[in-house]
Amino acid sequence: MANAASGMAVHDECKLKFLDLKAKRTFRFIIYKIEEKQKQVMVEKVGEPAESYADFTACLPADECRYAVYDFDFVTTENCQKSRIFFIAWSPDTARVRSKMIYASSKDRFKRELDGIQIELQATDPTEVGLDIIKSRAN
Repeated sequence: MANAASGMAVHDECKLKFLDLKAKRTFRFIIYKIEEKQKQVMVEKVGEPAESYADFTACLPADECRYAVYDFDFVTTENCQKSRIFFIAWSPDTARVRSKMIYASSKDRFKRELDGIQIELQATDPTEVGLDIIKSRAN
């Protein structure tokens, strides 16, 4: 189904991979890309459970927008193992204006397709997706 605001559809694989990440913990992260010609959001890359946060951030292009989901494991101050699923809207300042507009107008609809997002981040440069920010938002 296309998004009324931007005309973007969401490929079924996007939801299926997210369910695998959420329920089975098959992936550490998923990076999504809007294919403008096909007018739909597609899975661009998945990260294996052993991959680190640095591996994830290295996959975010310096001058193109992306959506990403990251499954962040951490230990609370009470020494409990926890996990939070982050939705990251990556929109670097150097990206094309048209691309930023398409990603911004499609974000809410796409995010609704991924049931189970716990924390959302909007990032325009690497410092806004630093591990320290993720840790502070997770608690």
